[in-house]
Amino acid sequence: MAIAYWLLKTEPETYSFARLEKDRRTNWNDVRNFQARNFLKAIKKGDSAVIYHSGDDKAVVGIAECVREGYPDIDADDGKEWVQIDIAPVKALAHPVPLATIKSTGALKDLPLIRQSRLSVMPITKAHFETLVALSKAAPSATLANPAAKKRARKQ
Repeated sequence: MAIAYWLLKTEPETYSFARLEKDRRTNWNDVRNFQARNFLKAIKKGDSAVIYHSGDDKAVVGIAECVREGYPDIDADDGKEWVQIDIAPVKALAHPVPLATIKSTGALKDLPLIRQSRLSVMPITKAHFETLVALSKAAPSATLANPAAKKRARKQ
């Protein structure tokens, strides 16, 4: 079976990629959108995901792998069939790929993140995945396309 590729969003103040690396594995839960839930159900063991930090520093920051397919969300208490998956970190990206860079990269023009910015789980193509990884290998100055990163750079 072919590997599928996904984008998973998280607020870094709530759960960052660095914490995932420290924990070495986590359950990806508390998704309360029906479309995102259906995408979670579609994620299979071995699928790859890029982790996107939302909030001030909007950027793709790491790669994770699904290590357990969908099962009932332990935090669901509303009687609905919410699911969670387990993921493990694969690696942090060499440099974060900011949203501004994503939006200005032609190969990513149809990335669901741009069209459905509020969705927390979404499928991406292998080409999207490979483009994001390639962009992460670019010079760190590319991260300064992010206004929050510019502000921090000026303070240092």
